[in-house]
Amino acid sequence: MTGGTAAHRYAKALFGLAQDEHRHREVRGEIETLAALFGESRELRDALLTPLHPASERKSVLQEIGQHAGTSRLVQNFLSYLIDQRRLIDFDAIVDAYAEFSDHSEGLVTAEIVAASPLDERRQDRLRRALSERTGQEVRLQIEVDPALIGGVIAKVGDLVFDGSLRTQLGQLRANLTAKA
Repeated sequence: MTGGTAAHRYAKALFGLAQDEHRHREVRGEIETLAALFGESRELRDALLTPLHPASERKSVLQEIGQHAGTSRLVQNFLSYLIDQRRLIDFDAIVDAYAEFSDHSEGLVTAEIVAASPLDERRQDRLRRALSERTGQEVRLQIEVDPALIGGVIAKVGDLVFDGSLRTQLGQLRANLTAKA
């Protein structure tokens, strides 16, 4: 993750302030909207992240964008602080870390799923329920398709990895057969 520990510290601070105001969901939406805006415009991103532009100009641009996007004073002040600390470059990592704090506070985890083929709604629901039972938390699926798996699914929830891929099963079978021979 870009920004690493610093991004987690800034995200944790913002999350704490948002929780104090009972607005952590709204703040998450605001910063995710801003991250999307920054991602859509390379010129905007370059202007905000380039130290050649004075901090006051970058703050002014961010304040105007924030007003148009409907961001709260808390988020606008946070962005100004990031400029002062020269940490706006870590904004994407901060948004990701904030989402983790938010999800954790709501008992929600994201399972990274790699499947050999697209999963229909029924299979997604079965997988979600199975992972929820296994982890004891509500699970959100983030699915990626990788035809190289041949068949099956690999699920990663935090540090837990559930590998039900055909490729792995065939590899284990091969290892067992060669060990016995």
